[in-house]
Amino acid sequence: MKATMVGTLLVLAALAGCGRDGEGAGPAERVGKAIDSAGSKVTNSVQDELAKVDRATEAARDKVKDATRDASRGLDRATDEVGKHVERVGEKMQKKD
Repeated sequence: MKATMVGTLLVLAALAGCGRDGEGAGPAERVGKAIDSAGSKVTNSVQDELAKVDRATEAARDKVKDATRDASRGLDRATDEVGKHVERVGEKMQKKD
């Protein structure tokens, strides 16, 4: 009989710990909501970081495009200058003949 009473008290104590909150949610539901909330926060944080990486990548691409365009223009100018210099040298060589 004592064992039955102790067992009953333990079951009642366990059930009292499993009571519902003011919104009617039990402990498992509260834990589930906490896990969902934590997962949602992590997802949002990861998405924010990915958006930052995307913006940084786009900015780097733009810089590479600008640098390539500037280098190409510089090469074109250098090619023009070399061509002019070769022309002048050729004219001087023709005058010496």
